[in-house]
Amino acid sequence: MQVLRAAADRGQVKTGWLDSRHTFSFGHFHDPSWMGWGPLRVINEDRVAPGAGFPPHGHANMEILSYVLDGALAHRDDNGGEGVLRAGELQWMSAGHGIEHSEFNASKDAPVHFLQIWIQPDRVNPPPAHAQKSFDPQARRGRWATLASPDGVDGSLAIRQQAWLHGVRLGEGESAAFTLQPGRRYWLHLAQGAAEVDGRALVAGDAIGYSGEAGELHVEGVAGEVVADVLLFDLPA
Repeated sequence: MQVLRAAADRGQVKTGWLDSRHTFSFGHFHDPSWMGWGPLRVINEDRVAPGAGFPPHGHANMEILSYVLDGALAHRDDNGGEGVLRAGELQWMSAGHGIEHSEFNASKDAPVHFLQIWIQPDRVNPPPAHAQKSFDPQARRGRWATLASPDGVDGSLAIRQQAWLHGVRLGEGESAAFTLQPGRRYWLHLAQGAAEVDGRALVAGDAIGYSGEAGELHVEGVAGEVVADVLLFDLPA
């Protein structure tokens, strides 16, 4: 089974400082047809105005990934975690038995554009944890790199779920293939640029979900000002 989630069909929240698109139900946006994809629960594409952000608030038992597309995002939590994420960097925060954190635009002059991703963990109430890592964009050009995994393989961030996050960047005419296993679910999200997936044209924010599929999927970059940034979630069925 394959499902298309078009960028234009996502939920939207727009305030004076936040412009957010919700792939799945979140907050005031509720659609029973889009509650998540396996343990993948949230993909919010957020644009936050200069100096603004999310004040301290709490979470528990959720793996939260933040992936910055443009600008800088400042993180702080009550477990001692803090740092500034910039374009191409990935942050992991495991809420565990409970954590309070804030996420603010680190710039007073330019907006920050990032993805907020929630994955349900495979255990409950462990100690909270936080880490972040920079991934060289050129090292992902034309080949899949592992960004998150259960065991931190290949320098990826280790998360508390039997899930992997892979990423590839593709310019015009560049391509990459990935072999799907029938016992897994997959979610392909085009974070930036434009691409074709097995001949299907995608624009930024579009996504395709796969369940019970086997064989290779093929992704190719197409002409555009922005290099395609493709994320692929490999998830338990």
